[in-house]
Amino acid sequence: MNEKYTINRLIEPQIREKLFRGRAIIVVGPRRVGKTTLLKQIASDIDPEHLWLDCDEPDIRSMLTDATSTRLKAIIGKAKMVVIDEAQRIQNIGITLKLIVDQISNTQLLVSGSSALELSNEINEPLTGRKYDFELHPFSYAELEAHYGALHERRLLENRLVYGSYPDVVNHPSEEVILLNELSQSYLYKDLFSYQEIRKPDLLPRLLEALALQVGSEVVVYELAQTLGVDSETIRRYIDLLEKTFVVFSLKSLSRNVRNELKKSRKIYFYDNGIRNSIIRNFQPTSLRTDVGALWENYLVSERRKANSINGRYASTWFWRTTQQQEIDYLEDQDGLLKAFEFKWNSKAKAKFPKTFTSNYPTHELMLVNPDTYQEFLQEV
Repeated sequence: MNEKYTINRLIEPQIREKLFRGRAIIVVGPRRVGKTTLLKQIASDIDPEHLWLDCDEPDIRSMLTDATSTRLKAIIGKAKMVVIDEAQRIQNIGITLKLIVDQISNTQLLVSGSSALELSNEINEPLTGRKYDFELHPFSYAELEAHYGALHERRLLENRLVYGSYPDVVNHPSEEVILLNELSQSYLYKDLFSYQEIRKPDLLPRLLEALALQVGSEVVVYELAQTLGVDSETIRRYIDLLEKTFVVFSLKSLSRNVRNELKKSRKIYFYDNGIRNSIIRNFQPTSLRTDVGALWENYLVSERRKANSINGRYASTWFWRTTQQQEIDYLEDQDGLLKAFEFKWNSKAKAKFPKTFTSNYPTHELMLVNPDTYQEFLQEV
């Protein structure tokens, strides 16, 4: 069996546990992270005669667009499991899925989407109480460690910082640059360019490069707009679309008690380090880079986000900073306990947690995350 099928995805048993409970199963995430492979594995194991509907095919899109329940019953027939792949390509997909769930009993519906654009806007209301949601991302540290072992992953840490962990990249270690350039130049924009609000397609790569160069720093929309020659509202809208297509995600600043805390700031991270480095066209090793601190921070925040998602931890997350430049890289609130993390690439560097923070947030835990302790940070539940 090809190796890419043997790295187990940690959400797979969670999906299997939810089968045949009278709800659709929705799996969303970036393109090329293995959603189709995962759903094929599950569907083939459960029902070798399953019905596969690929919405990249024009005739499938036509069949499913504004379909009546009668038409859907004719399409599905006696299939016990139905997979709708790339469902965001179907207009009013939420209504179509609702009809299948409500009108066709004893059929399990599996749905994949490479973006949250249409899925988030059109599914939530029709499918309230009728779906289970899952996200699939590039391989997580936990998935790679389970497959290769902790020692192997520790040895490949610098490789992960530069090339990331997209399945194709992990499985073809001599072709990382070619694969990442292909991903960042074509698949990255495929959903966005089909979206009607993209009126300035040439702005996307320039905005992404600006965001990539600001990883680890606060993003000021007004300054981005000035630099790129557009209005602030356009920048906000395009960043929102980039988040909905799982290219980037935001981390807001924590502000509760202290007068000089930054109140409306945010940082923006990439879901994958390799994509970020491809955008800025820099695949140099960490020893030759001036941005290794930003790479380290992006890797840790994105991997922690994956870990929280996989483990069902619904923690609120922030960074913390004051106008006097006191700062903490990453915070999580879990059941009222505030966990504060400082990220240092240099294992000999010491963390300084400001007294302004520790005195104003007495219910807290502190942790320094460096190459000696990062595995504990990414494994912690």
